[in-house]
Parts: sequence; structure tokens; C-alpha cells
Amino acid sequence: MKTIKDFNFKDQKAIVRVDFNVPLDADFNVTDDNRIVAAKPTIEKITNDGGIAILMSHLGRPKNGPEDKFSLKHIVSKVEEVLGKKVTFVSDSVGTEVEAVVANAQPGDVILLENLRFYAEEEKGDENYAKQLANLGDVYVNDAFGTAHRAHASTTIVAQFFPENKCFGFLLAKEIESIDKVLNSSEKPVTAVLGGSKVSSKITIIENILDKIDHMIIGGGMTFTFIKALGGNIGNSIVEDDKLDLALEIMEKAKAKNVQIHLPIDMIIADRFSNDANTQIVNVNEIPDGWQGLDVGPKTLESLKPVIAESKIILWNGPLGVFELEKFSQGTISLGNFIAEATANGTFSLVGGGDSVAAVKQFGLEPKMSYVSTGGGAMLEMLEGKTLPGIAAILK
Repeated sequence: MKTIKDFNFKDQKAIVRVDFNVPLDADFNVTDDNRIVAAKPTIEKITNDGGIAILMSHLGRPKNGPEDKFSLKHIVSKVEEVLGKKVTFVSDSVGTEVEAVVANAQPGDVILLENLRFYAEEEKGDENYAKQLANLGDVYVNDAFGTAHRAHASTTIVAQFFPENKCFGFLLAKEIESIDKVLNSSEKPVTAVLGGSKVSSKITIIENILDKIDHMIIGGGMTFTFIKALGGNIGNSIVEDDKLDLALEIMEKAKAKNVQIHLPIDMIIADRFSNDANTQIVNVNEIPDGWQGLDVGPKTLESLKPVIAESKIILWNGPLGVFELEKFSQGTISLGNFIAEATANGTFSLVGGGDSVAAVKQFGLEPKMSYVSTGGGAMLEMLEGKTLPGIAAILK
């Protein structure tokens, strides 16, 4: 696997696909600069070597060509703040203006191109557009894990114009290594925590990881599809009635592969979906009509603590309850604390996929995890066992 460590960028122009698809407020201020911070080591390696970093990214989903609200000009000051140096912004991604700026650049310079998706050719994976991007650089670096599952011009097609001089940036390399560590670990036991509301959205992941794990902790809304399938009463809790057989099938497969499934024992239930709801704690299979389970109860947490503590590898994908409502956040916070404690004792913990990433950030647990993935969809596809086009393009 060729990574940025294998290259010296002295007097080289590096065309770098970063993921600067960051959230902006109404006044176009960046509200979360995590993705920019995550790309910093790659950019600094290039400029410190004496190379020129030409950064390309998308922002949002422009559908009709250039739109001011999707312009990357809005993030220039934030990128400069994070990097601690001047960034030259070009109001196009290809063409004579861009070529002139690149030609005049000096070693150590950072150039940011305009939003790639202002050209429909980007998402179409257009070869001619990719070639125009490729012509700007001597080396291609992909550091955008968040878009590695898309076969776009800048993430995949461009790589073919660099038969030798292409590599993964630090961030993308770390993502690949972290997922590989979970899926191909020789250390045991391996535990996967799967939350979220739907079994159907996790089924491919479950099927792919069953051979690789020892424990599967199930939480969130999909709990109730399993509990109902086992004959329990789930009241008004969320459920996929057409997936009851699937839930039983998963349990059978897990048993055959000696994977222990841990379902909640008790639940905090509520008479409505609100922070002001009346609540009580009941056994998970005895939820009365008119009530819904919104978080795991104390007995469940007590039973999960030793499982987490004894794990050598942990994948956390999805919360245990409706953590967005403070009243039902305790299960997810406690689980996060258990994983943080295990990590401090040498366990490798990977957090990835949407809501669990949001949860660890919200509760200040991010620094206590071994690795928090930056790419929701891309991470899920890797866990499903799919080959991501952006990764395959560098390995060719």
C-alpha cells in the first residue's frame, strides 16, 4: 500500500483530493472544522518537503453548475487558520486561470481549487475532466475517505493518469488500517456494537463481520425487531415487522459461528417520544402497549461492562438509545465510557458510521477512542466487504 510516507515532494506539485465538505452556518462560517484538521498532516508533509499542495474538494450538492453558497471561497480563511499559512484560492478547478496560478506557485505553497461539483463531469467520472485535473500535478494523493466509495473524476478516474506517482494521504491510510485491524484481527475477542433503528440497514455488515467477531452487542431501535421475533412484547417501540424472520436467521447464523449476541435485558421506556415523557424501567420483552423503549436500562449496562472490558478489538457503529434526547442518552454515554476505559487499558476501538461518531463528539469521548472514522457511507461499505473505487484506484 503506497502511502504519502513513501514520497518526497521536493519540487513536486501534488494534486490532493481532500474532503472539505464541511458544514457552514447562514453567514458561511465553518461550524465544524474536523475534516480540515484531519487533512492537515498530509498537506504539511507535502509543503514541508518543499512541494506544492493543490487541494481539490467538493462542498454540498450543487445541481446547476456554480452556485455562490457552495463556493469553497467561504472556507479559505478557516483552512488558513488551521494550516497557519496563506492559501491561494482559484475560482475554477480546471482551465487557463488554474494553470497560470499553478505555474507561478512556489515550493511550500497551498492552492485550493473551486468546488469540483460545479462541473457535472466530476460525479459522472468524466475522463477528460479527470485528465485536466491530472495535468496540474506530478503526484496524485487521495486523502478523502468520505468520498472513497464514489467513482468520481477526482476520487478514482484521475488516478489512472499517475501509473506510479499516486498514494494514500495519512488520513485515508489510517482509515484503511483501522478497518483492516477490526476485520482481520488476530487478537481476540473482537466485539461489534451495532445500534441504529433498522436491522435492514445493517444486514450486509452483520453478514460480513460474523466470521470475524466473537461478540455482537445489539442496541438502538433494531433491538425490538429481535425481541418481537423472539416473542417478546415491545409495546409501541419501533419495529420492522417484515424483518422478524431475518432477525431469527441472524441469531441462528451467529450461534453456528460461536458469536455471542447480547441483546438488552431491560429498557427505559417512555409514554411518548419526548424529554418530558413519563418513564419507567421494565424488562425488554415486557413493554406495555402505549409505551416505547428509548434507551437501555441499568441491568443491560451492567451485563455489557465485562464484555467490553475483556475485548481486544471493538467496533462501535450506532448508539444504544435516543441519545439526542438527554433523558435517553445515559446508555450511549455509559457504553462510551466503558469503551474509553477499555481503550485506556490497551483495547483498539474504532468508532464509525454516522450517529455513533456524533455521539462520541457530543459527549467529549472522541479523544478517548483509538480511532474515529471520518467517512460514514465509505466506512459502512468497507464493513460490508465492498471494494471502494477510490481505494482500488490507488492500489492498481
